[in-house]
Amino acid sequence: MDSPNHTAHKDDADRRPSYRTLSDRASAASSLRAMFSGASTPSGVKTPRTPGLHEGEEARLLVGGRDVEAGPAEYGSRTLEPRPKPPVRRKTSVWAKVNYYVPSTAWIPRYSWPLLGGDMLAGLTVACMLIPQSVSYATSLARLSPITGLFSASIPGIIYALFGTSRQLNVSPEASLSLLIGQAVDDFLHDPHFAHYGRDAVGLAVSTVVTFQVGLFSLLLGLFRLGFIDVVLSRALLRGFVTAMAIVIMIEQLIPMFGLTALRGQYQLHTTLDKILFIAENVWHHGHRLTMLIGFGSLAILLLIRSFKGFFKRYILIYRLPEVLLVVAVSTILCDKFDWDERGVEILGSVPVTTGHSLVHFPLHKSTLRYFRRTTSLSVVCVIIGFLDSIVAAKQNAGLYGYSISPNRELVALGAGNLAASFVPGTLPAFGSITRSKIAGEVGARTQMASMICSIVVLLAVFYILPWLYYLPKTVLGAVICLIVFSLLGEVPHDVKFYWKLRSWVDLGLMTLTFVLTIFWDLELGIAVSLVISLLLVVHRSSKTRMTILGRIPGTDTWKPVDENPEAQEDAAGVLIVRIRENLDFANTAQLKERLRRLELYGVTKHHPSDEPRRESADVLVFHLADVDSIDASAAQIFYELVDTYQSRGVGLYITHLKKGPRESFERAGIIKLLGEDAFCKDVASAMHLIEQAARDRREPSRW
Repeated sequence: MDSPNHTAHKDDADRRPSYRTLSDRASAASSLRAMFSGASTPSGVKTPRTPGLHEGEEARLLVGGRDVEAGPAEYGSRTLEPRPKPPVRRKTSVWAKVNYYVPSTAWIPRYSWPLLGGDMLAGLTVACMLIPQSVSYATSLARLSPITGLFSASIPGIIYALFGTSRQLNVSPEASLSLLIGQAVDDFLHDPHFAHYGRDAVGLAVSTVVTFQVGLFSLLLGLFRLGFIDVVLSRALLRGFVTAMAIVIMIEQLIPMFGLTALRGQYQLHTTLDKILFIAENVWHHGHRLTMLIGFGSLAILLLIRSFKGFFKRYILIYRLPEVLLVVAVSTILCDKFDWDERGVEILGSVPVTTGHSLVHFPLHKSTLRYFRRTTSLSVVCVIIGFLDSIVAAKQNAGLYGYSISPNRELVALGAGNLAASFVPGTLPAFGSITRSKIAGEVGARTQMASMICSIVVLLAVFYILPWLYYLPKTVLGAVICLIVFSLLGEVPHDVKFYWKLRSWVDLGLMTLTFVLTIFWDLELGIAVSLVISLLLVVHRSSKTRMTILGRIPGTDTWKPVDENPEAQEDAAGVLIVRIRENLDFANTAQLKERLRRLELYGVTKHHPSDEPRRESADVLVFHLADVDSIDASAAQIFYELVDTYQSRGVGLYITHLKKGPRESFERAGIIKLLGEDAFCKDVASAMHLIEQAARDRREPSRW
């Protein structure tokens, strides 16, 4: 309601209350009783309600910021509807809880066979991409056995299908996390205490213990309902890290694509800059020409096929042609036919189905525990990066196909999948992929059955397909990874343009900082520093209590924010009406006193702390707390100290629109006792009536 209306309409839904002057209002005690009794009386001032709304509905409107501060309604203008009885809360059945915690118990019994065709096609399509990709990640990035990549692409996917809430999410190894594992293994091999164990043993132990910790941390985050972390960390941070990882991965793959793998062992290459210099110094004199021709030729063919498919989006068979599997198969056949391996081209070779001493082993034992402490920070980084990528992919598909997901259940499902995979030595951390999940949905995946089918096909590849990849050139695996890198880099210009268009210099700065630190310093350090900065930004923004100054609309008893309504005026000298627009907690009340001081001296306009004050200190403060639903113990304590400070200065204090929950906190904290009941008013109109009455009482003795 923006203006008073002095006429009463016959239609009860359009009726508007008439307003009286402040001098016609009764005492504050009556106002206070009216506020908590819920009745509209002639002596009380009651903010008008929309007819037909109950108190709970009105509270939601108040919190939404749509309420206005208005004068009283005429006595008897309408009768409040009786308070409805609260609905009887039915106890949730045990089976409903089982369906919530294990979603597969809900969708498997109700599975519709007509969905099997789309799920089957999606599972096979993604598996055709995933088999060469997982082999590439394991051999080229983590530098482990191809078996570990395939197990990492199958076991977590099966477990996720049982516990996950996303119907299209594909859970498998990611390029960035695989590279982090590979670099962690290199760091241990540079340490003389671990180098004598050999690369295979160190690689199996490090990847196993990291996957176990990733699964454990993800599971605990989900069980403690910490799935909200995806809204805490900046998307700019993730984009900066993914972009840097794409560059690092591409440079890493240029070494085998130039045929410099054997020469690499003679150098100590720690940073990305070292690898760039190594390639520049040796590519012309020691590069293998046939390897370069095969690798870059395969990359060119992959890019050409992908561009060609873009013109046939309407033809599903052409658009979903598995170009990666096609190039891998053709290059393997050609290598066998023309004996490229005898001409110096490095091939995949024989891959025995073994993962150490046994196929299944408890992840924590003597050979893995020695790496546990030094890999904990890496595991935390993997959880954060993997979960952010997964939840973005899950939310995109959920919004596209019209269902909801639970971030906490996603964490539990991802954690359970990685924990199960860690029982197979050497497996890599697995999380959701945005690209593969999008393809699965477009092809026809409508349930988690698609993930199961994909994982089963990949698991069968361990025993039936790997022997056929004996002659697969490793330079082709490098080309496959470079194709993925180009996909990651293709999203960067859009994000940079978007942030530039919005003048979001903080996001651009955070993205650039993450990129630079990750490229030129260290992968873990880059993401760690950026995470700290992102969290500090969140804390900085949340520590600023959202509040504004209210002013009266001329000719009415309506108060609105002066920064949003130019017509609103502060017409009472020395009175500052402050509306706090959020719940109060330990984070946003720490600087409450300083924020109020700035409002007193500078108002709502921007200013520098060194500027001269533009206003006089307030003699009376009125707090409008309609938007405050809760106040924690720390906030109540700080508010008590704030009230005590203002009282010692002789500043009058009034509190309006105080809800039941915050009132109980104030009462326990002693704030009500400190201020007195008369300081608590139903609305701003009541408080202003008391303030004007007090001003008249001070003036009256001077007349005698």
